[in-house]
Amino acid sequence: MRKILLFSFFLLLGLIASQTLPDRMGAESYAAFKKATDTLLYICLAFIMINVGREFEVEKPQWRSYVSDYFIAMATAALPWLLVAVYYVFVLLPESCYGDWGAWKESLLLSRFAAPTSAGILFTMLAAIGLRRSWIYRKIQVLAIFDDLDTILLMIPLQIMMVGFRVEVIVILAVVTVLLGFGWRFLARFDMVQSWWAILLYSVGVIAATWVVNRLFHIHIEVLLPAFVLGMVMRHRHIDTRTEYRVSSAVSFLFMLLVGLSMPYFIGSGAMAGFASDGGGEAPSILGMQPMLPWGTIAVHVVVVSLLSNGGKLVPLFFYRDRILEERLALSVGMFTRGEVGAGIIFIALGYGIGGPALIVSVLTLVLNLILTGGFVVWVQRLAVRACGEHAA
Repeated sequence: MRKILLFSFFLLLGLIASQTLPDRMGAESYAAFKKATDTLLYICLAFIMINVGREFEVEKPQWRSYVSDYFIAMATAALPWLLVAVYYVFVLLPESCYGDWGAWKESLLLSRFAAPTSAGILFTMLAAIGLRRSWIYRKIQVLAIFDDLDTILLMIPLQIMMVGFRVEVIVILAVVTVLLGFGWRFLARFDMVQSWWAILLYSVGVIAATWVVNRLFHIHIEVLLPAFVLGMVMRHRHIDTRTEYRVSSAVSFLFMLLVGLSMPYFIGSGAMAGFASDGGGEAPSILGMQPMLPWGTIAVHVVVVSLLSNGGKLVPLFFYRDRILEERLALSVGMFTRGEVGAGIIFIALGYGIGGPALIVSVLTLVLNLILTGGFVVWVQRLAVRACGEHAA
């Protein structure tokens, strides 16, 4: 629970710093500072995604047995995403935007933060309360990894929607296809060093490789998929030492702080310029041009978006009919947890100049869900205990 609260604390601390540092540092100094923190953020994101990929453990000869799990995970990721996207368009935007494709594609990209379950946080907390050997844990492990994978894969067409279908898109699709084929062909094949310092070096290497590819082919490949695939091909070693745990936690805390720092400037002098655009001279986004709402109204939107995103995660409740209701509900509630991958989606959306009240609602919704994660896990534990009682009877 302490770790979850620290996630929220660092995200909020970064958000506060993003609104106070521009005035204190001045435009030129802050621009240099922002460039450095964004680079560090990408390294942290690569570190996290490599570790998510390392958790991707499936029996390849039995791949057919995972097909239904993948589609359930895909639906579990898609429903909250679509519900939040519709809410952003029809509630946060004026009526004139209802039929605007630009508004829809921005909302679809930003609302994707609601899709992924935080696998790392969830697995750690469920194991800590003694559920590692339960059906609930094993099934959540599969679904959470699959819905993270689905989120990563769907980011490719979403990014294509943002930039339009160009010749470069064919190169992007070719790179993605090669990466996925390589990851599946050599899944858990390479016996690589997996200490924290090695993962950090791999992260820097992934950043450098994507930068070179992007420069050579004039395309834009995000670090999410290459880092995930690198983690996939490693023969997973469970290194459960205090140092590994502390470094992994420190990277996650730093990542949440940097995500908060990456938020656009929406308070103080020149706020609307930073709020509506990414500062790169591009046209401001439709979401970014919306006026700031009163904080009370923002709070209401945060609660509603939280209900929609978590309500959409109840998809597993309607499947696995061979299990009792308590187990299916525990499986669904376990999928409520959000974390670093969702924050990474918000950061990517920022790269396209997406801002406005929808961005603030997304960030605060993530914070609220992080704070509630301990409660979600306790709820799962109680449902699991009740399910054991049902089976014993």
